[in-house]
Amino acid sequence: MRTTTLNGQEIDFDVTGTATDEPALLLLSGWCQDHRLFSRVLPILAEERQVIRMDWRGHGRRRAVADDFGPAEMADDAVALVDELAVRQVVPVSTSHGGWANLELADRLGAGRVPRVVVVDWLVGRASPEFVAGLRTGYHPDTWREGRQGLFDIWLDRSDSPDVRRHLEEEMAGFEEEMWTRSCRVIEAAYARWGSPLERMLAIKEERPIAHLFSQPGDLAHRREQRAFSARHPWFQPRWLGGPTHFPTLDSPELISEAILAFTAGAGR
Repeated sequence: MRTTTLNGQEIDFDVTGTATDEPALLLLSGWCQDHRLFSRVLPILAEERQVIRMDWRGHGRRRAVADDFGPAEMADDAVALVDELAVRQVVPVSTSHGGWANLELADRLGAGRVPRVVVVDWLVGRASPEFVAGLRTGYHPDTWREGRQGLFDIWLDRSDSPDVRRHLEEEMAGFEEEMWTRSCRVIEAAYARWGSPLERMLAIKEERPIAHLFSQPGDLAHRREQRAFSARHPWFQPRWLGGPTHFPTLDSPELISEAILAFTAGAGR
């Protein structure tokens, strides 16, 4: 990974692929994850597109951050990186609650530079009381480890995938209390402000296609809610991948890569 300084923050990134077709892909993780989340999809995507992986501030080599931050500051850094790399058009692909910053990025750059958006495995409906309670457990100083383990158990869902287990037990568990508690606070605040990711999408300044590629939750009610929303707003394109965990880039890399590439190809039409 290379390092640059943007908005006074050290940001790690890399650029892979020599394809000249626009738009490029910008891969953005969720909280307490880094570029390794995309290690299995990168070779597939880079065969057809230029691919940029970016670690959020405090998520790369330097894990300490002096000031608090949330989706607005994360979008600041993503915009600055796209500008520094002189990328004319980009499709941002975010996972989980990296989606809040993704939509902010799309608003900042406009539909001309961000013609399409991909969000992956995001709780796009309203937060349930149980989910909010879990977030509060996750940011309490006495229970944050318990809250983290509760999320790990849901996300793994008894899968025996070695890639997912390594991602949880080594990569995500490598982040300290400060980042984990911040993530839970920021996510709760985002739902309180917008209601849900779907409602945030309705507030986007310029309409454009948004794909949601997901495996969890896999229940029928969750899928029906998204199909109903898509029927009212055809620019929203949900696709259930049916994978075993919360991490389709690790457990279903070929399937999600093909979905991303097919969706991105439509940006030139």
